Amino acid sequence: MVSLGLVDDHPLMIEGIVSLLLCGHDIEILSTGSSAKDIIDISSRFHPDVMIVDLNMAGDAYAAIAESIKVSPETKIIAFTAVTSVDSAVRALEAGANGYVLKGSFAQELIQAVESVRHGETYITKSFESQVIEALRNAPAARRVAAEAVRFSIREDQIVRLLLRGNSNKEIARSLKINEKTVRNYMTILMQKLSARNRLEVLIAAQALAKPEQDGAGPSQPRHLC
Repeated sequence: MVSLGLVDDHPLMIEGIVSLLLCGHDIEILSTGSSAKDIIDISSRFHPDVMIVDLNMAGDAYAAIAESIKVSPETKIIAFTAVTSVDSAVRALEAGANGYVLKGSFAQELIQAVESVRHGETYITKSFESQVIEALRNAPAARRVAAEAVRFSIREDQIVRLLLRGNSNKEIARSLKINEKTVRNYMTILMQKLSARNRLEVLIAAQALAKPEQDGAGPSQPRHLC
């Protein structure tokens, strides 16, 4: 059973999402809201597994996403919006959102996004996923420098290598013969080490670290702790 919070200032949209998600899926709707403030309130009061939130409503939705993660770190957030701007997607992901789904998408895409973020992955609407990833690659110089100085343990390095191959958390767990929760714990550690806010930024930072090795230059310093 997946617990959900929904925040959108259009009642009909809320009703539609509820009808969609409750039909044949193990999903429980804990609470709904209509403003950015409600994102924080629902996160702090109910701690749902996943929050689906609009971006265009009263208040600063981006700031609310960032704040809600502080009060409920385990809650995954999906921005479900009509805003097709890559900048808005990057801003939402930078604030801490785990998914960005356009309202023009098919119903199955929203359901897939819920499943993906619930398992610690990042989901972006396929139609402009590549554009968002490219924008995120243009990270601030400070973040790139921080990534270059990181040191991984052997297990972290194994996870990073599998991540670079496109493996999901479940596939990584199966390959390393550990449980999926342990993989998620390592992903949290990697996010901290790489100054990343989500799985996608971990992947981008890991690609930047791997590139010198692929070019034959080798890393600037040893990255293993043991």
